Amino acid sequence: MLERRFNIGEKLEDVRVERRPYQYLYMDGQDAMFMNNETFEQIPISKDLITGADFMKEGDIVEVVSDASTETVLFAEMPIKTQLKITYTEPGVKGDTATNTLKPATVETGATVRVPLFIDTDEIIEVDTRDGSYQGRVR
Repeated sequence: MLERRFNIGEKLEDVRVERRPYQYLYMDGQDAMFMNNETFEQIPISKDLITGADFMKEGDIVEVVSDASTETVLFAEMPIKTQLKITYTEPGVKGDTATNTLKPATVETGATVRVPLFIDTDEIIEVDTRDGSYQGRVR
């Protein structure tokens, strides 16, 4: 949000934005390649413009917001929650479920998430893509 003051009589230009679902294909340097599911057009979007980019895996659907008149991508948003498989974490300690202690775990996208001690490798967890926090185990 921006706070701006305008003089009386100043004219503002209307900007029309569009939200479209795009499918994530792959990373190409600092850009992520996406495909429009309706037209099959592929576009690169800078990783800096994507909310939750560290948690994207191939095939994920992302909401892309663009300026309708110039087709310029303004930003892209991952769904708030996503399910990821843990590829590596230290072994859990049996019976240690009562504490709120967290340990690092690497998920299939390469990102690191802090998870409870009882979570093990190869489990599927739900992650909040806005802040990378652990939300729960998927059964």
